Amino acid sequence: MPNSITPDSSLIPPRFLFRFAVEIHRCEPLWSAAGVSLDEKYALPMLAELDGQRQLAEVRMGWSSQGLAWWVRVEGKSQLPWCRDSRLEDSDGLQVWVDTRATTNVHRASRYCHRYTFLPRGGGHTAEEPVADQLLINRARENARPIRPRELQVKAKVTKSGYELSAFAPVVALYGFDPVGSPRLGFTYALLDREQGLQTFSSGPEFPYEEDPSCWAEAILVE
Repeated sequence: MPNSITPDSSLIPPRFLFRFAVEIHRCEPLWSAAGVSLDEKYALPMLAELDGQRQLAEVRMGWSSQGLAWWVRVEGKSQLPWCRDSRLEDSDGLQVWVDTRATTNVHRASRYCHRYTFLPRGGGHTAEEPVADQLLINRARENARPIRPRELQVKAKVTKSGYELSAFAPVVALYGFDPVGSPRLGFTYALLDREQGLQTFSSGPEFPYEEDPSCWAEAILVE
């Protein structure tokens, strides 16, 4: 009989070997005129460290009956974030993917799957205002409902060495969001930074996380 061939595990990103589930804590009130206030209890684990990647940003996430919110802090920069409201997918900032039905065993997005981007700057007449917008998911079987202007919320503070960003997706922008009946979500994020690189959550760029819900983690909404 021929010798069996054992795959070289060093060629497989360690995150690929796991199915991740994280607890997301409730925060009331979740959003205000000042943005979101999430302490360390809401910090998401840095799963990319399993692949030997360094942390570029701290990301926190909370939920309430209002919707979902995120807080991001990026430090160590020597350049301003590169952001263009005409090039949302290429801009520095936070992109999030949410599946309100947690169908993480399918490979094409449904109407319950949402993709949003939040930029610390790039909007307004001076291109210095933060930006929040919706992005389509490639190869989706059915797209989520288009959002209306100002449904998504974002606030940011940009400094010479980085930025802090608060982002909010209200219930009206999350089709199927039901924290009581369906407290499990499919979720992942990508933090883009032209100067420092890319930070992703449940899987890296070796896999099609931008369009494949099976690459996303499970977010469990808890008190």
